[in-house]
Amino acid sequence: MTAASAGACDALTAMVDGTLTSERLVGDCLARIDAREAAIGAWAHFDAEAARAAARACDDGARGGLLAGLPVAVKDVFDTADMPTAYGSPIYSGHRPQADAAVVALIRRAGGVVMGKTVTTEFAMFAPGRTANPHDTAHTPGGSSSGSAAAVADGMVPLALGTQTAGSVIRPASFCGVVGYKPTFDSICPTGLKNAAWTLDTVGVFARDVADAALFAGVLDGRRCRADAFDASRPPRLGLCRTPQWAAADADTRTAMAEAERQAAAAGATVCPIDLPPEFDALLAAQHTIMAYELARTLAFEFDTAPDRISAELGTILDEGRAIPARDYARAQQRRRVCQAQLDGIFAQVDALIAPSAPGEAPRRTAGTGDPVFNRIWTLLGTPCVNVPGLTGANGLPVGVQVIGALHEDARTLSAARWLEATLSGATAG
Repeated sequence: MTAASAGACDALTAMVDGTLTSERLVGDCLARIDAREAAIGAWAHFDAEAARAAARACDDGARGGLLAGLPVAVKDVFDTADMPTAYGSPIYSGHRPQADAAVVALIRRAGGVVMGKTVTTEFAMFAPGRTANPHDTAHTPGGSSSGSAAAVADGMVPLALGTQTAGSVIRPASFCGVVGYKPTFDSICPTGLKNAAWTLDTVGVFARDVADAALFAGVLDGRRCRADAFDASRPPRLGLCRTPQWAAADADTRTAMAEAERQAAAAGATVCPIDLPPEFDALLAAQHTIMAYELARTLAFEFDTAPDRISAELGTILDEGRAIPARDYARAQQRRRVCQAQLDGIFAQVDALIAPSAPGEAPRRTAGTGDPVFNRIWTLLGTPCVNVPGLTGANGLPVGVQVIGALHEDARTLSAARWLEATLSGATAG
Protein backbone atom coordinates (compact mmCIF):
# COMPACT_ATOMS: atom_id res chain seq x y z
CA MET A 1 0.00 0.00 0.00
CA THR A 2 1.39 3.41 -0.96
CA ALA A 3 0.33 6.96 -0.20
CA ALA A 4 -0.90 7.28 -3.77
CA SER A 5 -3.33 4.38 -3.34
CA ALA A 6 -4.30 4.33 0.34
CA GLY A 7 -7.44 6.11 1.46
CA ALA A 8 -7.75 7.08 5.10
CA CYS A 9 -10.14 4.30 6.16
CA ASP A 10 -8.17 1.65 4.24
CA ALA A 11 -4.92 2.85 5.79
CA LEU A 12 -6.38 2.75 9.30
CA THR A 13 -7.61 -0.81 8.73
CA ALA A 14 -4.18 -1.84 7.45
CA MET A 15 -2.45 -0.27 10.47
CA VAL A 16 -4.80 -2.11 12.84
CA ASP A 17 -4.15 -5.49 11.19
CA GLY A 18 -0.42 -4.86 11.05
CA THR A 19 0.11 -4.76 7.29
CA LEU A 20 0.99 -1.05 7.34
CA THR A 21 2.74 1.27 9.76
CA SER A 22 2.36 5.00 10.12
CA GLU A 23 6.08 5.44 9.52
CA ARG A 24 5.82 3.61 6.20
CA LEU A 25 2.74 5.57 5.14
CA VAL A 26 4.32 8.90 6.09
CA GLY A 27 7.47 7.84 4.27
CA ASP A 28 5.43 7.13 1.14
CA CYS A 29 3.85 10.56 1.41
CA LEU A 30 7.23 12.23 1.81
CA ALA A 31 8.59 10.33 -1.18
CA ARG A 32 5.63 11.49 -3.25
CA ILE A 33 6.16 15.09 -2.11
CA ASP A 34 9.84 14.85 -2.97
CA ALA A 35 9.03 13.52 -6.44
CA ARG A 36 6.19 15.91 -7.30
CA GLU A 37 6.40 19.10 -5.28
CA ALA A 38 8.56 20.94 -7.79
CA ALA A 39 5.83 20.49 -10.41
CA ILE A 40 2.74 20.87 -8.17
CA GLY A 41 3.77 23.47 -5.57
CA ALA A 42 1.21 22.33 -3.00
CA TRP A 43 3.18 23.15 0.14
CA ALA A 44 3.92 26.40 1.91
CA HIS A 45 5.88 24.46 4.56
CA PHE A 46 6.46 20.85 5.54
CA ASP A 47 8.72 19.23 8.11
CA ALA A 48 9.81 15.74 7.13
CA GLU A 49 11.66 14.94 10.35
CA ALA A 50 8.81 16.07 12.59
CA ALA A 51 6.36 14.01 10.53
CA ARG A 52 8.55 10.91 10.80
CA ALA A 53 8.90 11.39 14.57
CA ALA A 54 5.13 11.73 14.99
CA ALA A 55 4.61 8.59 12.90
CA ARG A 56 7.05 6.61 15.03
CA ALA A 57 5.22 7.77 18.16
CA CYS A 58 1.96 6.44 16.69
CA ASP A 59 3.55 3.11 15.84
CA ASP A 60 4.99 2.87 19.37
CA GLY A 61 1.54 3.40 20.87
CA ALA A 62 2.37 6.80 22.35
CA ARG A 63 -0.29 8.53 20.26
CA GLY A 64 -3.72 7.05 19.61
CA GLY A 65 -7.13 8.12 18.37
CA LEU A 66 -9.39 7.86 15.36
CA LEU A 67 -6.76 9.36 13.03
CA ALA A 68 -3.83 7.51 14.60
CA GLY A 69 -0.94 7.54 12.16
CA LEU A 70 -2.73 9.24 9.26
CA PRO A 71 -0.87 12.02 7.41
CA VAL A 72 -2.86 15.27 7.26
CA ALA A 73 -2.21 18.55 5.45
CA VAL A 74 -3.31 21.88 6.94
CA LYS A 75 -4.29 24.88 4.81
CA ASP A 76 -2.05 27.82 5.67
CA VAL A 77 -4.86 29.94 7.09
CA PHE A 78 -4.94 27.86 10.29
CA ASP A 79 -2.54 28.74 13.08
CA THR A 80 0.16 26.22 13.97
CA ALA A 81 2.46 26.73 16.95
CA ASP A 82 5.29 24.62 15.52
CA MET A 83 5.14 25.79 11.91
CA PRO A 84 5.04 29.21 10.20
CA THR A 85 1.61 30.50 9.24
CA ALA A 86 1.55 33.19 6.57
CA TYR A 87 -2.13 33.17 5.43
CA GLY A 88 -0.91 33.35 1.82
CA SER A 89 0.35 36.90 2.33
CA PRO A 90 3.85 38.43 2.34
CA ILE A 91 2.69 40.54 5.28
CA TYR A 92 2.96 37.45 7.50
CA SER A 93 6.07 35.83 6.04
CA GLY A 94 7.77 33.87 8.83
CA HIS A 95 4.92 34.48 11.28
CA ARG A 96 4.81 31.91 14.11
CA PRO A 97 1.56 31.83 16.12
CA GLN A 98 1.53 31.10 19.84
CA ALA A 99 -0.98 28.26 19.62
CA ASP A 100 -2.54 25.74 17.27
CA ALA A 101 -5.94 26.42 15.76
CA ALA A 102 -8.66 24.30 17.36
CA VAL A 103 -8.88 21.93 14.39
CA VAL A 104 -5.11 21.40 14.35
CA ALA A 105 -5.13 20.60 18.05
CA LEU A 106 -7.97 18.13 17.50
CA ILE A 107 -6.10 16.44 14.65
CA ARG A 108 -3.07 15.98 16.88
CA ARG A 109 -5.25 14.77 19.77
CA ALA A 110 -6.76 12.14 17.46
CA GLY A 111 -3.28 10.93 16.48
CA GLY A 112 -3.11 12.57 13.06
CA VAL A 113 0.35 13.37 11.70
CA VAL A 114 0.42 17.02 10.62
CA MET A 115 2.70 16.96 7.60
CA GLY A 116 2.80 20.70 7.00
CA LYS A 117 0.98 23.73 5.64
CA THR A 118 -0.53 23.86 2.16
CA VAL A 119 -0.60 26.83 -0.17
CA THR A 120 -3.61 29.13 0.06
CA THR A 121 -4.52 32.10 -2.05
CA GLU A 122 -3.89 35.44 -0.37
CA PHE A 123 -6.02 35.56 2.80
CA ALA A 124 -8.17 32.79 1.25
CA MET A 125 -9.44 35.09 -1.48
CA PHE A 126 -8.67 35.15 -5.22
CA ALA A 127 -5.01 36.10 -5.84
CA PRO A 128 -3.50 32.69 -6.73
CA GLY A 129 -0.48 31.01 -5.22
CA ARG A 130 1.99 28.83 -7.09
CA THR A 131 0.03 25.54 -6.95
CA ALA A 132 -0.75 23.68 -10.18
CA ASN A 133 -3.44 21.13 -10.96
CA PRO A 134 -2.01 17.58 -10.70
CA HIS A 135 -4.05 16.45 -13.72
CA ASP A 136 -2.47 19.11 -15.95
CA THR A 137 -0.02 21.60 -14.48
CA ALA A 138 -1.01 24.27 -17.01
CA HIS A 139 -4.38 24.44 -15.24
CA THR A 140 -5.44 25.83 -11.85
CA PRO A 141 -6.26 23.57 -8.92
CA GLY A 142 -8.87 26.17 -7.90
CA GLY A 143 -8.83 28.29 -4.80
CA SER A 144 -8.54 29.25 -2.15
CA SER A 145 -7.71 25.79 -0.77
CA SER A 146 -5.34 25.23 -3.69
CA GLY A 147 -2.59 23.25 -2.02
CA SER A 148 -4.91 21.08 0.06
CA ALA A 149 -6.94 19.89 -2.93
CA ALA A 150 -3.82 19.33 -5.04
CA ALA A 151 -1.97 17.45 -2.28
CA VAL A 152 -4.83 14.97 -1.85
CA ALA A 153 -5.33 14.60 -5.60
CA ASP A 154 -1.65 13.92 -6.19
CA GLY A 155 -1.28 11.27 -3.48
CA MET A 156 0.83 13.42 -1.14
CA VAL A 157 -1.62 12.97 1.76
CA PRO A 158 -4.95 11.17 2.20
CA LEU A 159 -6.59 14.04 4.13
CA ALA A 160 -6.37 17.84 4.13
CA LEU A 161 -8.04 20.81 5.76
CA GLY A 162 -9.64 23.62 3.76
CA THR A 163 -12.01 26.52 4.23
CA GLN A 164 -14.87 27.93 2.18
CA THR A 165 -16.05 31.54 2.11
CA ALA A 166 -17.38 31.52 -1.45
CA GLY A 167 -16.37 28.25 -3.16
CA SER A 168 -12.97 27.37 -1.74
CA VAL A 169 -13.62 23.70 -0.90
CA ILE A 170 -16.12 22.52 -3.50
CA ARG A 171 -14.56 24.24 -6.53
CA PRO A 172 -10.95 23.01 -6.04
CA ALA A 173 -12.27 19.54 -5.19
CA SER A 174 -14.11 19.54 -8.52
CA PHE A 175 -11.08 20.80 -10.46
CA CYS A 176 -8.73 18.27 -8.82
CA GLY A 177 -11.10 15.29 -8.87
CA VAL A 178 -11.31 14.62 -5.13
CA VAL A 179 -14.03 14.70 -2.50
CA GLY A 180 -14.54 18.08 -0.85
CA TYR A 181 -16.95 18.37 2.07
CA LYS A 182 -18.21 21.68 3.44
CA PRO A 183 -20.29 20.89 6.54
CA THR A 184 -23.21 22.89 7.86
CA PHE A 185 -21.95 26.35 8.84
CA ASP A 186 -20.38 26.46 12.32
CA SER A 187 -20.30 22.67 12.70
CA ILE A 188 -16.51 22.76 13.12
CA CYS A 189 -14.85 25.22 15.50
CA PRO A 190 -13.07 28.01 13.57
CA THR A 191 -10.93 29.29 16.47
CA GLY A 192 -7.43 29.91 15.20
CA LEU A 193 -8.55 30.44 11.61
CA LYS A 194 -7.60 33.75 10.00
CA ASN A 195 -11.09 35.01 9.25
CA ALA A 196 -12.05 36.43 5.89
CA ALA A 197 -15.82 36.82 6.46
CA TRP A 198 -17.04 35.71 9.85
CA THR A 199 -20.61 34.80 8.88
CA LEU A 200 -19.47 32.82 5.82
CA ASP A 201 -16.14 31.14 6.66
CA THR A 202 -16.63 27.39 7.02
CA VAL A 203 -14.02 24.76 7.86
CA GLY A 204 -14.08 21.91 5.34
CA VAL A 205 -12.09 18.83 4.39
CA PHE A 206 -10.60 17.07 1.37
CA ALA A 207 -10.29 13.31 0.99
CA ARG A 208 -10.13 10.56 -1.62
CA ASP A 209 -13.67 9.35 -0.98
CA VAL A 210 -16.80 10.30 0.95
CA ALA A 211 -16.24 7.80 3.77
CA ASP A 212 -12.77 9.28 4.42
CA ALA A 213 -14.19 12.82 4.43
CA ALA A 214 -16.91 11.77 6.88
CA LEU A 215 -14.34 10.18 9.18
CA PHE A 216 -12.12 13.26 9.15
CA ALA A 217 -14.89 15.80 9.64
CA GLY A 218 -16.42 13.63 12.34
CA VAL A 219 -13.22 13.85 14.37
CA LEU A 220 -13.34 17.64 14.09
CA ASP A 221 -17.02 18.16 14.89
CA GLY A 222 -17.52 15.36 17.41
CA ARG A 223 -19.71 13.05 15.30
CA ARG A 224 -16.92 10.47 15.06
CA CYS A 225 -18.27 8.99 11.83
CA ARG A 226 -16.85 5.79 10.41
CA ALA A 227 -17.68 4.44 6.99
CA ASP A 228 -20.56 2.42 8.40
CA ALA A 229 -22.05 5.32 10.37
CA PHE A 230 -24.51 6.25 7.63
CA ASP A 231 -26.59 4.20 5.22
CA ALA A 232 -25.63 4.57 1.57
CA SER A 233 -27.35 1.44 0.34
CA ARG A 234 -30.79 2.95 -0.29
CA PRO A 235 -31.12 4.92 -3.53
CA PRO A 236 -31.85 8.51 -2.48
CA ARG A 237 -34.43 10.99 -3.65
CA LEU A 238 -32.40 13.58 -5.55
CA GLY A 239 -33.50 17.00 -6.70
CA LEU A 240 -31.86 18.16 -9.91
CA CYS A 241 -31.22 21.84 -9.19
CA ARG A 242 -29.73 23.87 -12.01
CA THR A 243 -29.84 27.02 -9.81
CA PRO A 244 -30.35 30.57 -11.06
CA GLN A 245 -26.70 30.50 -12.20
CA TRP A 246 -27.20 27.74 -14.80
CA ALA A 247 -26.20 30.06 -17.67
CA ALA A 248 -22.63 29.99 -16.29
CA ALA A 249 -22.37 26.21 -16.84
CA ASP A 250 -20.31 25.28 -19.89
CA ALA A 251 -20.81 22.22 -22.09
CA ASP A 252 -18.68 20.01 -19.83
CA THR A 253 -20.74 20.75 -16.73
CA ARG A 254 -24.04 20.43 -18.58
CA THR A 255 -22.95 17.06 -19.92
CA ALA A 256 -21.73 15.93 -16.48
CA MET A 257 -25.02 16.89 -14.84
CA ALA A 258 -26.99 15.03 -17.50
CA GLU A 259 -24.78 11.97 -17.07
CA ALA A 260 -25.10 12.08 -13.27
CA GLU A 261 -28.88 12.30 -13.62
CA ARG A 262 -28.92 9.40 -16.08
CA GLN A 263 -26.71 7.13 -14.00
CA ALA A 264 -28.52 7.95 -10.76
CA ALA A 265 -31.92 7.20 -12.25
CA ALA A 266 -30.64 3.97 -13.82
CA ALA A 267 -29.31 2.86 -10.42
CA GLY A 268 -32.69 3.36 -8.78
CA ALA A 269 -32.65 6.91 -7.46
CA THR A 270 -35.70 9.11 -7.77
CA VAL A 271 -34.53 12.21 -9.65
CA CYS A 272 -36.86 15.17 -10.05
CA PRO A 273 -36.27 18.77 -11.09
CA ILE A 274 -36.25 21.34 -8.29
CA ASP A 275 -36.72 25.02 -9.02
CA LEU A 276 -35.60 27.38 -6.29
CA PRO A 277 -38.04 30.10 -5.15
CA PRO A 278 -37.67 33.51 -6.84
CA GLU A 279 -36.16 35.01 -3.70
CA PHE A 280 -33.05 32.88 -4.29
CA ASP A 281 -32.21 34.90 -7.41
CA ALA A 282 -30.83 37.69 -5.19
CA LEU A 283 -28.56 35.45 -3.10
CA LEU A 284 -25.50 35.64 -5.35
CA ALA A 285 -25.34 39.42 -4.94
CA ALA A 286 -26.10 39.10 -1.21
CA GLN A 287 -23.18 36.73 -0.68
CA HIS A 288 -20.80 39.11 -2.45
CA THR A 289 -22.02 42.06 -0.40
CA ILE A 290 -21.58 40.23 2.89
CA MET A 291 -18.16 38.86 1.93
CA ALA A 292 -16.78 42.23 0.81
CA TYR A 293 -18.25 44.11 3.81
CA GLU A 294 -16.86 41.64 6.35
CA LEU A 295 -13.51 41.26 4.59
CA ALA A 296 -12.94 45.02 4.75
CA ARG A 297 -13.26 44.72 8.52
CA THR A 298 -11.34 41.51 9.20
CA LEU A 299 -8.39 42.86 7.19
CA ALA A 300 -8.59 46.43 8.49
CA PHE A 301 -5.19 46.18 10.19
CA GLU A 302 -3.47 44.82 7.08
CA PHE A 303 -5.14 47.36 4.80
CA ASP A 304 -4.18 50.29 7.03
CA THR A 305 -0.60 49.25 7.84
CA ALA A 306 0.64 47.44 4.73
CA PRO A 307 -1.48 48.43 1.72
CA ASP A 308 1.53 48.06 -0.59
CA ARG A 309 1.77 44.35 0.31
CA ILE A 310 -1.84 43.60 -0.64
CA SER A 311 -2.53 42.38 -4.18
CA ALA A 312 -4.52 44.44 -6.65
CA GLU A 313 -7.26 41.77 -6.70
CA LEU A 314 -7.71 41.88 -2.95
CA GLY A 315 -7.35 45.65 -2.79
CA THR A 316 -10.30 46.04 -5.17
CA ILE A 317 -12.54 43.90 -2.94
CA LEU A 318 -11.42 45.76 0.20
CA ASP A 319 -12.15 49.13 -1.41
CA GLU A 320 -15.59 47.87 -2.40
CA GLY A 321 -16.25 46.52 1.08
CA ARG A 322 -15.30 49.78 2.77
CA ALA A 323 -17.81 51.60 0.55
CA ILE A 324 -20.78 49.30 1.32
CA PRO A 325 -23.29 51.02 3.64
CA ALA A 326 -24.27 49.12 6.77
CA ARG A 327 -27.91 49.14 5.64
CA ASP A 328 -26.97 47.23 2.46
CA TYR A 329 -25.12 44.66 4.55
CA ALA A 330 -28.17 44.31 6.82
CA ARG A 331 -30.45 43.83 3.80
CA ALA A 332 -28.16 41.11 2.44
CA GLN A 333 -28.27 39.30 5.77
CA GLN A 334 -32.06 39.57 5.76
CA ARG A 335 -32.16 37.99 2.27
CA ARG A 336 -30.14 35.12 3.69
CA ARG A 337 -32.61 34.61 6.55
CA VAL A 338 -35.64 34.74 4.24
CA CYS A 339 -34.22 32.04 2.00
CA GLN A 340 -32.98 29.89 4.88
CA ALA A 341 -36.56 29.82 6.15
CA GLN A 342 -37.60 28.22 2.85
CA LEU A 343 -35.06 25.42 2.91
CA ASP A 344 -37.22 23.02 4.93
CA GLY A 345 -39.89 23.14 2.24
CA ILE A 346 -37.35 22.43 -0.50
CA PHE A 347 -35.76 19.49 1.29
CA ALA A 348 -39.09 18.02 2.38
CA GLN A 349 -39.32 16.69 -1.19
CA VAL A 350 -35.82 15.18 -1.49
CA ASP A 351 -32.91 13.76 0.49
CA ALA A 352 -30.46 16.07 -1.27
CA LEU A 353 -30.04 18.33 -4.27
CA ILE A 354 -27.52 17.80 -7.04
CA ALA A 355 -26.11 20.87 -8.76
CA PRO A 356 -22.88 21.86 -10.55
CA SER A 357 -19.74 22.13 -8.45
CA ALA A 358 -18.06 24.48 -10.92
CA PRO A 359 -18.74 25.98 -14.37
CA GLY A 360 -16.63 23.28 -16.05
CA GLU A 361 -13.12 21.88 -16.10
CA ALA A 362 -10.32 23.78 -14.38
CA PRO A 363 -9.32 26.83 -16.42
CA ARG A 364 -5.71 27.54 -17.29
CA ARG A 365 -3.65 29.06 -14.49
CA THR A 366 -3.30 32.31 -16.41
CA ALA A 367 -7.08 32.78 -16.05
CA GLY A 368 -7.06 32.68 -12.23
CA THR A 369 -8.54 30.15 -9.82
CA GLY A 370 -11.97 29.78 -11.45
CA ASP A 371 -15.43 31.12 -10.71
CA PRO A 372 -17.24 30.09 -7.47
CA VAL A 373 -20.60 31.01 -9.01
CA PHE A 374 -22.16 27.61 -8.22
CA ASN A 375 -21.01 27.64 -4.59
CA ARG A 376 -21.70 31.12 -3.28
CA ILE A 377 -25.41 30.76 -2.49
CA TRP A 378 -24.96 27.48 -0.60
CA THR A 379 -22.11 28.95 1.44
CA LEU A 380 -24.36 31.90 2.27
CA LEU A 381 -27.20 29.60 3.31
CA GLY A 382 -24.85 27.44 5.39
CA THR A 383 -25.98 24.12 3.93
CA PRO A 384 -23.75 21.02 3.87
CA CYS A 385 -22.21 20.41 0.44
CA VAL A 386 -20.11 17.58 -0.99
CA ASN A 387 -18.21 17.50 -4.27
CA VAL A 388 -18.54 14.03 -5.79
CA PRO A 389 -15.86 13.27 -8.41
CA GLY A 390 -15.96 10.62 -11.11
CA LEU A 391 -16.79 12.48 -14.32
CA THR A 392 -14.53 14.28 -16.77
CA GLY A 393 -14.83 16.97 -19.43
CA ALA A 394 -13.77 17.12 -23.06
CA ASN A 395 -10.10 17.64 -22.15
CA GLY A 396 -10.04 14.76 -19.69
CA LEU A 397 -9.99 17.00 -16.62
CA PRO A 398 -12.31 16.30 -13.67
CA VAL A 399 -15.82 17.76 -13.47
CA GLY A 400 -17.55 17.28 -10.13
CA VAL A 401 -21.18 17.08 -9.10
CA GLN A 402 -22.26 18.97 -5.97
CA VAL A 403 -24.54 17.25 -3.47
CA ILE A 404 -26.35 19.75 -1.23
CA GLY A 405 -28.30 18.90 1.91
CA ALA A 406 -30.62 20.54 4.40
CA LEU A 407 -29.17 22.51 7.29
CA HIS A 408 -27.78 20.18 9.99
CA GLU A 409 -28.66 17.12 7.91
CA ASP A 410 -25.01 16.32 7.22
CA ALA A 411 -25.35 12.57 7.73
CA ARG A 412 -28.17 12.35 5.20
CA THR A 413 -26.17 14.52 2.78
CA LEU A 414 -23.09 12.32 3.15
CA SER A 415 -25.21 9.20 2.61
CA ALA A 416 -26.56 10.61 -0.65
CA ALA A 417 -23.07 11.69 -1.71
CA ARG A 418 -21.61 8.28 -0.93
CA TRP A 419 -24.36 6.58 -2.92
CA LEU A 420 -23.77 8.87 -5.90
CA GLU A 421 -20.00 8.37 -5.61
CA ALA A 422 -20.45 4.61 -5.84
CA THR A 423 -22.88 4.98 -8.73
CA LEU A 424 -20.58 7.22 -10.77
CA SER A 425 -17.58 4.97 -10.13
CA GLY A 426 -19.48 1.82 -11.01
CA ALA A 427 -18.99 0.40 -7.51
CA THR A 428 -21.59 -1.00 -5.17
CA ALA A 429 -22.88 1.36 -2.48
CA GLY A 430 -23.38 0.23 1.06
